[in-house]
Amino acid sequence: MTRSQLYDQLKYCSPRELYIITHYGVLIKLFCPIKVQVINDIGILKKKQIVFVDEIKVTFELKTVYIIDNQAYHYYHFNILV
Repeated sequence: MTRSQLYDQLKYCSPRELYIITHYGVLIKLFCPIKVQVINDIGILKKKQIVFVDEIKVTFELKTVYIIDNQAYHYYHFNILV
């Protein structure tokens, strides 16, 4: 996917919404701020700390990134608390 194709796709996405599928197979839509728990220490965040995601972004490699206190973290460092 080229950068221009990525820009074209992302203009229809909101950085403040996240769709997830629960363990029960139900699709739900979450709105920022989203409450998450840190899995492992990363940056200034400590394991089991609960923080709020301000925005959701996507890298050029199509990896999901959470913006927390103006810092970007990959999604796999967190568990979403619903």
